[in-house]
Amino acid sequence: MDIEIFPYRFLSADTTEKMLNSIESLDDVKRTVIHGPRLPPDDPDLLPQYKERRNITVCGKPIELKVRTGRILVELSTESALDEIEKICDENLKFGYDINTSRNEYIRRHKTVSDAIKYGTGENDLPDELIGLADNNKQFAESVDFIDYDRVE
Repeated sequence: MDIEIFPYRFLSADTTEKMLNSIESLDDVKRTVIHGPRLPPDDPDLLPQYKERRNITVCGKPIELKVRTGRILVELSTESALDEIEKICDENLKFGYDINTSRNEYIRRHKTVSDAIKYGTGENDLPDELIGLADNNKQFAESVDFIDYDRVE
């Protein structure tokens, strides 16, 4: 089951970090994807508190936040985790949010022609865990960060 968390505002880097840590700590979460506009490259003249493009720590791993979080897509193994997700959202998104469950899939699960062109047609060229996570117009290393390397070989 996939859900879409749609906050009423863009999330700051701090709120994104809190949300991702809380969501990733749940056992029923398979994958999490954040969507939003790309953040500009670091500006050396900005004060640190105004820099949004920075490293955040998710599950003990530093990850460079490259987008301003506008939506969070979560793949769940069971529907019962939805109550826990709502509690996390209530704690962190005081300004409001929607959780959409109206579609079966928010994260693509099947390889497309574009995937075959970019990553190859073999079964092992693109693991199932990575389908739907990469932007076909970018280099793979630029668009995906892994939190749990043990899940991906």
